[in-house]
Amino acid sequence: MSASKVFVARLAGCSVFDPAGDRVGRVRDVLVVYRRVDAPQVVGLIVEVPGKRRIFVSIGRITSIGAGQVITTGLVNMRRFEQRGGEVRVIAEILGRKVLIKKEQIRATIEDVAVEDHGQGDWSIAQLFLRKPKTTPSPFGKGPTTFAAWTEVTEDELPGESQSAEHVIAAYSDLVPADLASTLLDLPSERRFEVAEELPDNRLADVLEEMPDQERIEILSALRDSRAADVLDQMQPDDAADLLAQLPSERSEALLELMEPEEAQDVRMLLEYEPDTAGGLMTTEPVILSADSTVAEGLALIRRHELAPVLGAAVCVTLPPYEPPTGRFLGLVHFQRMLRYPPNERLGTLIDQQTEPVKVDASAAEVTRVMATYNLLSVPVVDDAHRLVGVVTIDDVLDHVLPDDWRSQDEADANPGAVSRPRSLTRRAPVTPGRRTTRGTHR
Repeated sequence: MSASKVFVARLAGCSVFDPAGDRVGRVRDVLVVYRRVDAPQVVGLIVEVPGKRRIFVSIGRITSIGAGQVITTGLVNMRRFEQRGGEVRVIAEILGRKVLIKKEQIRATIEDVAVEDHGQGDWSIAQLFLRKPKTTPSPFGKGPTTFAAWTEVTEDELPGESQSAEHVIAAYSDLVPADLASTLLDLPSERRFEVAEELPDNRLADVLEEMPDQERIEILSALRDSRAADVLDQMQPDDAADLLAQLPSERSEALLELMEPEEAQDVRMLLEYEPDTAGGLMTTEPVILSADSTVAEGLALIRRHELAPVLGAAVCVTLPPYEPPTGRFLGLVHFQRMLRYPPNERLGTLIDQQTEPVKVDASAAEVTRVMATYNLLSVPVVDDAHRLVGVVTIDDVLDHVLPDDWRSQDEADANPGAVSRPRSLTRRAPVTPGRRTTRGTHR
């Protein structure tokens, strides 16, 4: 049964289904247009469909909203969403705004927005959930909340005062970094910077790793130097090196000086290599153990939550020291092979004798051939002394071999009209989280 009133922040992330029960996508925002007198009218939903494409679904195509799900008529325009003049996204552009409650003459912040169905597909903003300022100087807790109709408030942002991004971040807290990066890139540039400024360092680092070069350079350039250095510390060394290499040399060096010495050392090493070589593609943080280490120790290291899955696919075995550049590289032990042996088995006895490392100056084409030939998720990289200096992972290779504009390519653009979605499209296996795709036209 359709609810007559729905709060938008709770609607975000809800699944969208067609009448047959096949999943279309997830709600990412609600689109409204302002009216002169009455509250803004809801014109539709922004829905993310498989492939990380955002499309527009007209409110007239929605038959039911309720119980944490949205039901459509099944006829969906698959063109990529592009915001038109006069259209406003509730989560991205209204939440966090300052308003003046007319009756009380008190400034408040919009924390949520309720939209209401008036029948025949006529939805509009019904209520605002507002947070008033704290009444005590205590640093703990928040101010009181209240509800107000749209007509009972007026927008009241002071000159130079930026819109709070706290509620936008909360609404998108369930997104993986690639999806959050895509969401940020759909925002107006000023709003994008506001949200980026309020993201925690580690979350922003993950997001920047998923963005195209131009946009992530713009965001990093907008941050103060100390914050930018903190974010770079949280990034994978190869991604941080790629980003710093595109900044002016003076700013790049200044940020390196502000970074943690250990992190900066890894990045400086990577900056010495050409970008289209194994040294330029590699990451300096593989899992490294001695030949005397046991299967139990290896499995304990690769099950760490913070370790990227691709780095946990194999353990590098070397002589001491065990930080790149290590002692002599002995070989790889694959995750699956460790599972076949008892916990006390020595890793030195399980080394893959077929996988050879690549030299640090090997071309990207050579690295790609090696990984394809031996079906590897990562390949070790050694220097002239056969010391391990890093590994090249499959995602690094894909980023290199795909065209520069791969994030904006979508095969469905070749036939963009309104289409009735085939069943097979909604029943296929879940799509692996992708990276940024740009917007096109809709409706």
